[in-house]
Amino acid sequence: MSESLQSPFLTDRDTICAISTAPGVGGIAVIRVSGKEAIAICDKVFRPLKGEPLSGRSSHTLCYGTVIENGNSIDDVVVSVFRAPHSFTGEDTIELSCHGSLYIQQQLLQLLIKNGCRAAQAGEFTQRAFLNGKMDLSQAEAVADLIASTSSASHRLALSQLRGGFSQELKRLRDEMLTFTSLIELELDFSEEDVEFADRTKLHRLSDSIAELLKKLVESFKVGNAIKNGIPVAIIGETNAGKSTLLNLLLKEEKAIVSDIHGTTRDVIEDTVVIGGVTFRFIDTAGIRETTDVIESLGIERTFQKIEQAAIVLWVVDANSSDALIGALSKVILPRAEGKELVLLLNKCDVLSEKELAAKLDFLDALDVECLAISAKEQTNIDRLEELLLKISGVQSLNESDIVVTNIRHYEALSHAYEAVLRVQEGLQNNISGDFLSQDIREAIHYIGEIVGEITTDEVLGSIFSRFCIGK
Repeated sequence: MSESLQSPFLTDRDTICAISTAPGVGGIAVIRVSGKEAIAICDKVFRPLKGEPLSGRSSHTLCYGTVIENGNSIDDVVVSVFRAPHSFTGEDTIELSCHGSLYIQQQLLQLLIKNGCRAAQAGEFTQRAFLNGKMDLSQAEAVADLIASTSSASHRLALSQLRGGFSQELKRLRDEMLTFTSLIELELDFSEEDVEFADRTKLHRLSDSIAELLKKLVESFKVGNAIKNGIPVAIIGETNAGKSTLLNLLLKEEKAIVSDIHGTTRDVIEDTVVIGGVTFRFIDTAGIRETTDVIESLGIERTFQKIEQAAIVLWVVDANSSDALIGALSKVILPRAEGKELVLLLNKCDVLSEKELAAKLDFLDALDVECLAISAKEQTNIDRLEELLLKISGVQSLNESDIVVTNIRHYEALSHAYEAVLRVQEGLQNNISGDFLSQDIREAIHYIGEIVGEITTDEVLGSIFSRFCIGK
């Protein structure tokens, strides 16, 4: 029996209610009620326009009528009936669609509480869906990710996880681990007879397969986290190279101050924009130069910090800059951008003749950096820059069937499982005892169980569902 079944949440069988739509005034609002008494409580306050009360109606049906308190009508509503176990929570559930007045919403909520409901806690509906076996823990977390998705890429990943794509991959991984440990433990049961059931060659192949899959999942987090939170792109370069003009152009708003005065940007300016269904988090930084200004120096130091944090670095070079200055900057920038996707943008290319532009690009090619000539002022090649950003982000190359880890909790658990499997591989190489191999593979199984909620604690559940909105 999993630890989650000892949870006090299962003994809390109150009927709960909450407003499930976004806070504020709208055309309609939805109030959700879930629990064993959901239908009975709603029958106390709802009068159908015609036909029988809610208790006599089938699951997945709609009913129009009026909510009444002490003989007075509060609002005309449409009621949706979902009977257990065929509902989101797995319990009897009622959803009341009322007019979006804040006053009406609060009156209905208070009336339901007065008649036996309890106000739901954050994420309690999804928590009940998990505890009632309607979804595993990774799918429950995907509900929050789906609600928070701000781009087609993050939406696609959350939807895939909610539909069980990630869970199926974990199930396959867990089955392989169980096969491994069953072979080892069967052998241990007959250790006195010196019988070897576990073919070491087969175990090597199996452990290699498990390690390869775990490594793939762990490494996918880099892309998944970037998609979920926005791919960080640092815009760097010398002062007055046009970094702020480029930022404003990409964001399509005047976010940064643009001036001919060197050192205008002294702090980091950040904002996000969706390009081709992918969220990018652009970071405009202070221009790099030698300065005695204390504030500007702090800004330049932050520039170097942002280079380290970025996944993509756009190095903006003024087309009028001398080759010597570019060469000097390269000695500062290239070592710091090592391991990053670095793109050199030759800005203000409109001021150069074709011959001058070709010569400048020849010189830049020697730096062995991807280069693109642009003009932020004239908006030249900005569409090509956006296409390049999408290409090097790697997001567009993902297929719907690709499993990508986006959750830091999942990443940590998978990393621990991977470390345990690496110990198994090392143990097989050194021909260590089967009981040690079994211990490590069971540790890996434990961490996989933590992801889907087969092994968890009330503290973990409380932390996960507290981040949900009320009513979900």
